[in-house]
Amino acid sequence: MTTSNEDKKHLRRLGHNLKPVVTIASKGLTETVGAEIERALVDHELIKIKLAVGDRDAKKVVIEEVCNTYKATVVQSIGHVVLIFRKAKKPNPKLSNLLRQ
Repeated sequence: MTTSNEDKKHLRRLGHNLKPVVTIASKGLTETVGAEIERALVDHELIKIKLAVGDRDAKKVVIEEVCNTYKATVVQSIGHVVLIFRKAKKPNPKLSNLLRQ
């Protein structure tokens, strides 16, 4: 996990041009959405998730649930989009958003 401000700045720069790969809607964090988040984190390490879950408090709860469940770190949260990061054990240079940049 990354905690330093310099690391987060670097990750925000890398994540700027990314598109959301997962959308969490009103049903919340379902099994299929969770599987897609896990796959995306394994493949890409740095992903954007679009949240369509309601008010600000509901978004915070969903973000915390995602981070706790998938051991990811929130890099940035703006509006309905959250950028999260989890370091892969064996990153794929063709898929990783960190290595392709």
